[in-house]
Amino acid sequence: MAGGKTKKEKARPAGHTPYQGGISFHKSKGQHILKNPLLVDSIVQKSGIKSTDVILEIGPGTGNLTKKLLEVGKRVIAVEIDARMVLELQRRFQGTPLSSRLQVIQGDVLKTELPYFDICVANIPYQISSPLTFKLLKHQPAFRCAIIMFQREFAMRLVAQPGDKLYCRLTVNTQLLSRVSHLLKVGRNNFRPPPKVDSSVVRIEPRKPPFEVNQKEWDGFLRICFNRKNKTLGSIFRQKSVINLLEKNYKTLQALNLAPAQQGALEDTNDVMDFSDEDIEMNDDGVDDGMEVEDGNAEGEVSEFKKKVLSVLMKAGFEGERSSKLKLQQFLDLLSEFNKDGIHFS
Repeated sequence: MAGGKTKKEKARPAGHTPYQGGISFHKSKGQHILKNPLLVDSIVQKSGIKSTDVILEIGPGTGNLTKKLLEVGKRVIAVEIDARMVLELQRRFQGTPLSSRLQVIQGDVLKTELPYFDICVANIPYQISSPLTFKLLKHQPAFRCAIIMFQREFAMRLVAQPGDKLYCRLTVNTQLLSRVSHLLKVGRNNFRPPPKVDSSVVRIEPRKPPFEVNQKEWDGFLRICFNRKNKTLGSIFRQKSVINLLEKNYKTLQALNLAPAQQGALEDTNDVMDFSDEDIEMNDDGVDDGMEVEDGNAEGEVSEFKKKVLSVLMKAGFEGERSSKLKLQQFLDLLSEFNKDGIHFS
């Protein structure tokens, strides 16, 4: 203004991106809103939603995807942690024919008890990808499928096959409980604000019926197998730390002298499985099986228990196999062989 002081515009905090409605998106909270209407239509089309479906939407944001879901499904249950977004959703649909079919739950989806739903469609904060996948796959009654937008590398881990570079413990854990398929790649410029990486949409269908497996033992077994996924199983199971762990479990179970009924009580398939992928970044492409620390006494004698463990691997034909190349059924078969000989992983 002439002759006066110019009022400085208040600086907007770093990491916040304005929305035309006045809402700032927080990158630190994983808020990246889909802005491409063609992409929204494509996701809805590929979801295979029926007119009778109750749809769970996680992280609806300002409602771009929500509107399309309401148009094709029976009802939408939207879970949103940000109170500003909840208010925006309510304003957007208030007074419209769609409002009666929208239920908004404000809260952290990881801490929220989810109601019944037929299908889940979600563009989620990428930092909750692993725990959310696990939470959904534990949900009962089982839903028909989930269509979820993940960071591309995480998505490719879920759909990886034996021999793929990204094939890991997370892959096998997820595919134990579900069938996973890749639907489409999504470039970062389809979001406001754009994330640093590309995304992918995947379809997750819970297995019906699920595999019967003690989940705590399964998780312990895979942790050992994928500790160095490109080394042979014979090399991994020769490590002193592995032998000591398994022998401790073996002696504990022997001391308890479990009756069949007690044994069954331990095999609770509802135990929590750890879906975290904390150790999947380990890169051991340089295979050197001769460098492992082996179990044995000063004279180089191998313990009887170690012979027992290696005997299972040899008889089942897995001693020279590598976890990075094994199929899901092969992991199940090997765990079964260990259990037959009284060797357990939890």
